[in-house]
Amino acid sequence: MSLSTLDKLQSRFDPQSAQGMDDVFQFHFSDAGSHYLVIKDGTLAVQEGEHDDPTVSLSMSTDTLKGIMNGEVNGMTAFMTGQLKATGNVMLATKLTSLFPSG
Repeated sequence: MSLSTLDKLQSRFDPQSAQGMDDVFQFHFSDAGSHYLVIKDGTLAVQEGEHDDPTVSLSMSTDTLKGIMNGEVNGMTAFMTGQLKATGNVMLATKLTSLFPSG
């Protein structure tokens, strides 16, 4: 997979929603390896690989992430149906759509 989905996240990032945050979102993609987002006080860094101590870890396909981010897939539904697995601070995952609004 290209990292276009993660690149899009960078361009859609809403610093206002991330004020006061200090969190790491670890993504394990079934079709694209591992990447993580470091969100700290309104800034975003996208890194490849594994973080030592992520706040929340999310496992899914890149298509599932794309669907959640563009509103075609309900994150809670994806979680309930097993398309998305989450560990750690699972409630933090619900902030993804406010951190990266679809416009």
